Amino acid sequence: MDIGSENSGGLDCFKAELSEKDFQVFSRYIYSEYGIKMPPIKRIMLQGRLLKRIRELRMNSYSEYKDYFFSKEGQEKELLHFLNVVTTNKTDFFREPVHFIFLNETVLPEFRRDSGNQPLKVWSAGCSSGEEPYTISIVLNEFERANPLFKFEILGTDISTQMLEKAARGVYAMNKVATIPLEIKKRYFLKSKDPHNQTSRVHPLLQKNIRLSYLNLMDATYGIQETFDIVFCRNVLIYFDRPTQERVISKLCMHLKKGGYFFIGHSESLSGMDLPLEHIKPTIFRKK
Repeated sequence: MDIGSENSGGLDCFKAELSEKDFQVFSRYIYSEYGIKMPPIKRIMLQGRLLKRIRELRMNSYSEYKDYFFSKEGQEKELLHFLNVVTTNKTDFFREPVHFIFLNETVLPEFRRDSGNQPLKVWSAGCSSGEEPYTISIVLNEFERANPLFKFEILGTDISTQMLEKAARGVYAMNKVATIPLEIKKRYFLKSKDPHNQTSRVHPLLQKNIRLSYLNLMDATYGIQETFDIVFCRNVLIYFDRPTQERVISKLCMHLKKGGYFFIGHSESLSGMDLPLEHIKPTIFRKK
């Protein structure tokens, strides 16, 4: 199948099919370097996601892109673009709300009672475009309103620089914030004065205690010196196979304080893994 010049910017000879052989090369690389499973059923998905980059680079085939990507120049210049293309980033404000109810009703009162004047430290691992750390920030800001001595810090990390840039901007389509309670929305989101601009920006109050950073969870060490009271790693593990999941969580737990809480997504399970975590509630754990 060829793509005509009208759609491809003049690339009349572009071969719009990712061969099984080239897919396997990419699949093995994605798994070995980033732990992300890319089974054969994902070949058409990867083909579609790489198409835009291939057009932008004015290349003529997926094979040409593969050769470039694995060259020295490609590894230096194309790697971040490639990661932004292949990673999946679906998230929402207050996604899986039971976690934030538990955070507000159980974890925060417990921390206030036991921590003295230490700030609460939270890690959002796989923060994507920022909805999760900003939701955490809303909950913690609300708690601070009722407890003025309470302080907190939030770290958001992700493998996609594109998503981290979006999180740093803190600008979201109105339909993204539509389900947030009106009182909370008025307090923490700024609507554009332009009636044609259907976006909303997070209030600087939500951003002041958040720092964002690139991190590959497959790295041997994370270069993070601090330990955290809470780690959110939700809907990230589903892209890894079981051994990789266990290795990643073990490394995350090295940065979790004893007695600290660990949250996973509702489609994920730690059953049968050798981890320093005890089960508290479905998808909620505590470090032994």
